[in-house]
Amino acid sequence: MPRESRCPFDPPPALKDLQAQGPLTKVRLWDGSEPWLVTRYAEQRALLGDARVSADTDSPGYPTKASPDAGEGKLSFIMMDDPEHARLRRMVTAPFAVKKVEALRPAVQRIVDGLIDDMLAGPSPVDLVDVFALPIPSLVICELLGVPYEEHDFFQEHTKTMVRTTATPEERGMASREVAGYLAGLLGKRLAEPKDDLLSSVAGRITAGELTHQQATEMALLLLIAGHETTANMIALGTLALLRNPDQLALLRETDDPRFVAGAVEELLRYLHITHLGRRRAVTEDIEIGGRVIKAGEGVIMVNEIGNRDPEVFADPDRLDLTRDARRHVAFGFGVHQCLGQPLARMELQVVYGTLYKRIPTLKLAVPLEAVRFKSDAFIYGVHALPVSW
Repeated sequence: MPRESRCPFDPPPALKDLQAQGPLTKVRLWDGSEPWLVTRYAEQRALLGDARVSADTDSPGYPTKASPDAGEGKLSFIMMDDPEHARLRRMVTAPFAVKKVEALRPAVQRIVDGLIDDMLAGPSPVDLVDVFALPIPSLVICELLGVPYEEHDFFQEHTKTMVRTTATPEERGMASREVAGYLAGLLGKRLAEPKDDLLSSVAGRITAGELTHQQATEMALLLLIAGHETTANMIALGTLALLRNPDQLALLRETDDPRFVAGAVEELLRYLHITHLGRRRAVTEDIEIGGRVIKAGEGVIMVNEIGNRDPEVFADPDRLDLTRDARRHVAFGFGVHQCLGQPLARMELQVVYGTLYKRIPTLKLAVPLEAVRFKSDAFIYGVHALPVSW
């Protein structure tokens, strides 16, 4: 659905219209199937938390994203149901636990401060995506996984291809195979010489017979992509939203309260949603919800960006309000499939939003908003570049 050029942060008007009409609407996809589009918050959370709703792409009625030649396949455990989903997820849960993530905060703070030091020592303007937003999560996930950061150009370029909607199925498949092959090689090295990193932990599961080499590679690929692409886009898009809302930026710049910064991150996650394809599921038993009956074998698509703008849950939802209690948002999903890495993403964003605007209080957009190119050609929304000066 097209977005209005006057406000690149708002959901498409057509989604707002559908939400106003009711929580569930039948839509027609490319293949003629008619899943339910779920646009209201309460119904989204209820379905995402319902065991009768399947994330398995092989389930009857699962809403596919593209034509059959697009090569859509399972991306590790996120497209599986319990108990196999839970078994695989548990293997990589520990590094993303809140206590483990908090132990990384000083290191992330050093990364952020170092990148800002480099910005201030160099010329202005700069592309914030290139010099700041992308390096932060890339450095962190590389350190966590045990992937050499020197290879970041390689996996970042291939990741861009994998999430670009204008790429051909062949291009996406080739990019995926290149990165998977690289990670498979690293896993092979960890099998021979384990280190203190997540790749070694995953490799240990191969040795124990709990994972095949292919499953381990798919798991590493998922963590690498999700670990940097989403957070990088959120850093840049959040900065742009704050620059367009100077009153809210001032609140963030002037506070010394980490609780306020944490709350501001939740509001930005609610206000800005970087994945617009919706969370797709198939219903395995009849479910009565929202005044409708979703039959077994029918698909559902939860568009969380419009759920986070539900006026029945969030007053004046189209306004960015950093003083709002937005912790109930569904930016990370809900239920057993909610984002595994959300503690890490939250911590990274808290450090970024709590530091950047204090260190560079005169930060401003270096081009008119109309000149900023948004990623309408990608599965993950954001900006291609963000020229800023100070």
